Amino acid sequence: MAQRQHRWAGAVAVAGLMASVCAGAAGCAGSGAAAEGGRGPEGGRATDPVGTLHRAADTLVGAGSSQARTSMEMATGGTRVTIRGEGVYDYRHRLGRLKVMLPQDPAGESRHRPITELLTPDALFMKNRGAGVPADKWVRVETASLSDGNLVTGGATDPLAAAEVLRGTRTATYLGRTELAGTAVRHYRGTADLTVAARSATGGNRASLAAAAKGFATARVPFDAYLDDEGRIRKVRYRFSFVNGQRGRAVEVASTTLLYGFGAPVDVRLPAPRDIYAGRVAEE
Repeated sequence: MAQRQHRWAGAVAVAGLMASVCAGAAGCAGSGAAAEGGRGPEGGRATDPVGTLHRAADTLVGAGSSQARTSMEMATGGTRVTIRGEGVYDYRHRLGRLKVMLPQDPAGESRHRPITELLTPDALFMKNRGAGVPADKWVRVETASLSDGNLVTGGATDPLAAAEVLRGTRTATYLGRTELAGTAVRHYRGTADLTVAARSATGGNRASLAAAAKGFATARVPFDAYLDDEGRIRKVRYRFSFVNGQRGRAVEVASTTLLYGFGAPVDVRLPAPRDIYAGRVAEE
């Protein structure tokens, strides 16, 4: 019974907020379409963009760790709602910590405390969830039980999962060099297939990405990725599509992950079983 309650909790944890935003929307818009193509004018990473993107997750694991900023955007009725996160991630041990800020209300006031999220290979832990959860308790959600594999539910995409989506790159175009926060990067645009990504993913991400491939409106995900000269992801932006159950139409959510400060120390301590909430989480 407690297991079912945890899964139900995950379904409404932050996705409930996203769904409620969409419920009143005439439609949610993404930006642009993925470019088809393959070859560019510059170096190995340019002439084989698909191969370069397939290797991006392994390159992050080699980097060890980084700091991360995330954003999840949805447009509704002419208003853009954004959930932001910031924290650190250990790619070798697949552990991370994010502080997630929920949107302000129309008056510009925040009705929610920041949510602390702990990212692990198989589960998402959330504190300050609210809605009946005691302040000193964590909510635990099995990511493979979520229809989006936690690419959207937590209000932030797990940085390593974001990289592993690129293992499913089907088509990609190299768009040239640019600069991102003072770092020279190469810009790629393409489309990834979540089904293919799941087959090539490591550890718990296999089950999570397989769930997303089935749960989203389409397994094809348009993206823009920016890699530095060492092949490390500095920025990746996805446009995920899911079906709004109330209106039955596809909704676009744009997820952006920024990575920087490689080698940053990461100290993630998981909550003890006694600190995990076993009750029902009310939907907000």
